[in-house]
Amino acid sequence: MTALSTTLPASHPLTTGATANAPLIQAYRGQRPDRLPVWFMRQAGRSLPEYRELREGVAMLDSCLRPEMAAEITLQPVRRHGVDAAIFFSDIMIPLKLAGVDVDIKPNVGPVLGAPIRTAEDIARLPELEDAALDPIREAVGRVVAELGTTPLIGFAGAPFTLAAYMVEGKPSRDHLGPRTMMYADPAAWDALASWAARTSGKFLRAQIEAGASAGQLFDSWAGSLSLGDYQEFVAPASATTLSAAKDLGVPLVHFGTGTSELLVAMRDAGADVMGVDYRLPLSVANQRLGGTTPLQGNIDPALLAAPWDVLEAHVRDVVEQGRAAPSHVVNLGHGVPPETNPEVLTRIVELVHSL
Repeated sequence: MTALSTTLPASHPLTTGATANAPLIQAYRGQRPDRLPVWFMRQAGRSLPEYRELREGVAMLDSCLRPEMAAEITLQPVRRHGVDAAIFFSDIMIPLKLAGVDVDIKPNVGPVLGAPIRTAEDIARLPELEDAALDPIREAVGRVVAELGTTPLIGFAGAPFTLAAYMVEGKPSRDHLGPRTMMYADPAAWDALASWAARTSGKFLRAQIEAGASAGQLFDSWAGSLSLGDYQEFVAPASATTLSAAKDLGVPLVHFGTGTSELLVAMRDAGADVMGVDYRLPLSVANQRLGGTTPLQGNIDPALLAAPWDVLEAHVRDVVEQGRAAPSHVVNLGHGVPPETNPEVLTRIVELVHSL
């Protein structure tokens, strides 16, 4: 890991020391803290009644771009569950929106673009994300960090393949045939699109970290649809570009994807300090594949959140035991919190993990 850079502001919680010794940061840096840290992907919102009440009548992307609302949603699960980190409430489409791309989140559908991006001409017309457009993000992060104290905030961004896949398809897709075809049918266009997505996502991630996030996570929802060879040739360089946008800041960087058990080493080698592991692969096996040198995050199966407590408790204990094989471990889900999850179950998991 790179040493802390002077490019972090003097007021940054890692520079001041506020979060430097937090259990999460220690674990991300390969140490074993006194308390096993835990947080949940998609913990900000979805399952929380206070989130639904706050969001009522407000579109998803609008809620992300109102700094006061985004900050409040980010803080809600920390207050309720006592997790060891906040994850910044936003959406992977926000940097596209801020750049000027016509995109919206349709309820019960997902991200939908006004027009798919499928030709070299489409890509050439894409606007660059201007630095000033990220000011609402910086303001929201600043509000969160001021409230969190010694609890770290994790910044996040969508990985270039996932962003590009949405852009080519124009909407969610099961198999991502469009972007996978473009890689071979028009590799120059694919490279231009992946590079644009990498730059845009990298600016988004860096802005959050400079504004006060103590770690960053790159989230690749759809990389699991790729073969290892395709990932290494067509995707890893773009992911490396996004991660490198924040690398000099010296904060821990996490890389997570769904269905990416066969890609773990390549994803780590793109520039990650910590690997998130989804629920499909035991952490002990992930640790072996990564050579026993990489801190791990994961990987409670979200499906078990609705199971009887004795079943879920046994599963959580097994995840913690599997994680002991790695240099360090941050407990998380192997994907996001389902919207119908009982929040009390998440609080109970936090208490269990902390007791271990």
